[in-house]
Amino acid sequence: QVQLVESGGGLVLAGGSLRLSCAASGRTFRSYSMGWFRQAPGKEREFVAGIRWIGGITFYADSVKGRFTMSRDNAKNTVYLQMNSLKPEDTAVYYCASAPTAVPSRRLNEYDYWGQGTQVTVSS
Repeated sequence: QVQLVESGGGLVLAGGSLRLSCAASGRTFRSYSMGWFRQAPGKEREFVAGIRWIGGITFYADSVKGRFTMSRDNAKNTVYLQMNSLKPEDTAVYYCASAPTAVPSRRLNEYDYWGQGTQVTVSS
């Protein structure tokens, strides 16, 4: 059974940093891509970042490029999202997800497993 468990969310002042973690189990993740998405109140869930498990190639939404960094630890089956220079508009529930694709997609329906989400709140 595939499980994705996020952690690391919290409350931070604008300009601060947080690191989210997503521990994955239940599939051979080296054959898959991983993504981070977020959903703010009243808004649709949106792509934030994605990583190809093999090679670690990353992709980012324009809104976070240069501020967020996604990485993975193969030995721990864990992906991370380092978030710097946080802004109030980054406030959302952040989800990690796994997709049976070689290249991470920006489309939600490409991902077949999701974590429960972790709340990130950035105050001004």
